[in-house]
Amino acid sequence: MKICVVQLLLLLTLTAFAEDTPVAERIPHRDFPSVFQAWNGATPLPNMDKISMMALHDLIFIHPSMIGLQSEGAFEGEGMTFKFTPASLAVAKAQRATLLAKNPKLVLLAEVRYRDAPKGFIPEDSPWWKRDADGKFIMGWAEGGYRLLDVAQPDWQAQVANRARAVMATGVFDGVMLDWWSDDEPHLNLIRRVRDAIGPDALILVNANDREIPKTALYVNGLFMECYRSATPEDWRRISKTLRWAEANLRRPHVNCVETWYHHSRQDLNLMRAVTTLALTQSDGYCLFSDPDELPTPDHLHDWYDFWDKRLGQPKQPGFQRPDGAWERAFTGGTAIYNPSGNSNITVHFDAPLRSRATGRFSVEQIVPSNDGDIFLHD
Repeated sequence: MKICVVQLLLLLTLTAFAEDTPVAERIPHRDFPSVFQAWNGATPLPNMDKISMMALHDLIFIHPSMIGLQSEGAFEGEGMTFKFTPASLAVAKAQRATLLAKNPKLVLLAEVRYRDAPKGFIPEDSPWWKRDADGKFIMGWAEGGYRLLDVAQPDWQAQVANRARAVMATGVFDGVMLDWWSDDEPHLNLIRRVRDAIGPDALILVNANDREIPKTALYVNGLFMECYRSATPEDWRRISKTLRWAEANLRRPHVNCVETWYHHSRQDLNLMRAVTTLALTQSDGYCLFSDPDELPTPDHLHDWYDFWDKRLGQPKQPGFQRPDGAWERAFTGGTAIYNPSGNSNITVHFDAPLRSRATGRFSVEQIVPSNDGDIFLHD
């Protein structure tokens, strides 16, 4: 009996997928620090291919096409059709299997567009486009040339929910990501439909920047905190407050993701360490330090830092705020310290010598500057 290559590949990847650990078990059993990828990846390290670089991250959200999925239908696909070509499905499943073989704790989410989209996403005469009083398209994401969609329309909300169901039915993703999130009535109606469509166990991540979302919290597993404001102590206090709110109030399992951007270059290492240790001490979430969106290059590109190598292990207890204003948390492999912007430099004392990941110093006494953080490891 003959079997085509696509069928064979699909069979193999289906078998590999069947052996996946459930996502609710992958999330709490990973080691830290834990870094995520927002669409675009890290600059490749020597002798590392794209898939290997992706697998360094513990959570990735991407548009389905970025893992090879291609929709059937005349339009771009996400807007109108709910089926994927068999060949592209096999490719996407093979990539998922490879990623999980390299990082068994990885979580993979699909962006489902609902707020704006490029021309060709749906028919030109569709009532789902948002138009002004003269009938002209209203622009959404201007940088990408995207037009706004009418999020409040019940028919469009049903279409988005059906698309989310179709994406999850591929078996490639652990959940969905919804960008440009607002905590209002139309978004509440939308997320109810999406949650009903994908079921209680699939993950939902929303991009609320550094804002709390009490109205829609019941349906959301995590915030993608795309923190475009990080210049002042007040900015960092707001980020910290929102992250701790999300850890306490969102649906479990939590997948909160905190991203800040560099101020001068990717070598703003104190800022990289600050967002990393903020996430380590105040959440069980994921961090990212990346390029600012205003650059002409694709958004969220970043380097991979040695500081992110998984040396801390797993948390031993919740983090706490020290009398000196810094935050501390013990892990099986050492201790993380976050010293917020606006605080003074602090001196930390340990019962036994620990080695600083920032300086390499091995001592019972360590200094952590303001607007910085450090990881101290058992040597």
